[in-house]
Amino acid sequence: MAAKADPTKQGWEESEFPILCETCLGNNPYVRMTKQVYGKECKVCTRPFTVFRWMPGSGMRYKKTEICQTCAKLKNVCQTCLLDLHYNLPVQVRDTALGIANDAPRSEINREYFAQNVEGRITNGDSLISYHKADSAGKELLKRLARTEPYYKRNRPHICSFFVKGTCKRGDECPYRHEVPEENELSHQNIKDRYYGTNDPVAKKILNRFKGGSSNNNVEPPEDKTITSLFITGIEEDITETDLRGHFYAFGEIKSVVVVHKSHCAFINYATRAAAELAIDRSVNNLILKGHPLRIAWGRPRPTGPKAEVQATMQTTEPLVLPPLESLEIPAPPGAESSTDSNIVYPSQDPTYQGSVSKG
Repeated sequence: MAAKADPTKQGWEESEFPILCETCLGNNPYVRMTKQVYGKECKVCTRPFTVFRWMPGSGMRYKKTEICQTCAKLKNVCQTCLLDLHYNLPVQVRDTALGIANDAPRSEINREYFAQNVEGRITNGDSLISYHKADSAGKELLKRLARTEPYYKRNRPHICSFFVKGTCKRGDECPYRHEVPEENELSHQNIKDRYYGTNDPVAKKILNRFKGGSSNNNVEPPEDKTITSLFITGIEEDITETDLRGHFYAFGEIKSVVVVHKSHCAFINYATRAAAELAIDRSVNNLILKGHPLRIAWGRPRPTGPKAEVQATMQTTEPLVLPPLESLEIPAPPGAESSTDSNIVYPSQDPTYQGSVSKG
């Protein structure tokens, strides 16, 4: 006889593994998690769900899941940081770019009914967020703002409250950060506003920065006219030097191209300043190679000051030339009249000194 389902646990969620972004999961490939079934209620739908807790890396803080998997799948976000899993951006930024209306109910009764319909759609394999239906302008906006690399700085320990009060006595052994918190609009964040994409201060800052034009990096031509190099970021493994030359050669003569895949960047050095200015004017916010959006900026000027002068002096100084070994005279051992005396040797040349037996 089959056991009856507990009506009080209807809609409760039990899962085997969380839905996390690469940043929250951490850089440790052997991360260990603790699992607590029905450990807490979801901070969005208030239904009990399975809570996971783990340490993302050395010197970081413990993290745990904050919302259930149904709510995470509904918005396609991480269960911990609530950022979009595809672009690693706040929900409000993504929905603004894709033109998605916020239709998730907030009342308890409608929320329960809505969650049941969402679970049915997930079971049928339906996609809840349609990225491909966005217009070209929205996709371009997301590509410019997307973070392509994990940002592990978000996993740092919290600020020590005792240090802020001036009473922390643990010093370097304190597992929390000894910093003075900054009071600004980012200090007051609400997890529901972040999830629903309304009044999110982080999203507002990103959107305002983009609308103000400051997201174009440092595209203003530097005053130093000797700077003819460009700095490219977002370089992936499949982008080669040939691909970069194929795009940038049309703007002028190229002196050199340096690709650093480990740092995901590249340097384009032009022969003339006019070619570099033309390249950055034609490529800023419009540079996509092999499907990867790249960011372009002016290179930095050559260093000046005492260190630069010392380096220049070292480069111009003639190298030290040592005499050949044949011309060096080896001094005689203690007690010997000359270095050719075979009866007296250095202690390190005596085989009995190391426990060996001489063939004498």
